[in-house]
Amino acid sequence: MSALSLADVERVARTAHSGRTDKSGRPYAEHIAAVAEGVRERGGSDEQIAAGWLHDTVEDGVLSLAWLQTAELSPSVKDMVLALTRGADEDLESYTRRILATPGALLVKEADLAHNTNPARLAALDEETRARLTAKYARTRELLGL
Repeated sequence: MSALSLADVERVARTAHSGRTDKSGRPYAEHIAAVAEGVRERGGSDEQIAAGWLHDTVEDGVLSLAWLQTAELSPSVKDMVLALTRGADEDLESYTRRILATPGALLVKEADLAHNTNPARLAALDEETRARLTAKYARTRELLGL
């Protein structure tokens, strides 16, 4: 894969997200671990699993774009992480087109959406947030053909 092993990538991602929680108050590391495992369960490559661990790091600002550009990761992992990093003002259509155009990224996004739409996870949210996210994730799945 690259100079960073999967164990190294996991450690970097867990450290970067340490102390963070998701919208329901759970440790954010649970989400990234679930996405990485979802990629593995779907037959993803080590590079896709690495992207699963790192998929929210740049978007959430816990690792910088400069870190990603200089990290000892394969170009494929970097491309997937960048494809999965939605810009603050980026529309959903542009974001999903980039995912579809980037080899390997769709499987990672599929695992991400699967965890984001887990009924137990959604049930922990307030009604307004749950409804907003359910609609957003349904539209994302539609645009991605999932």
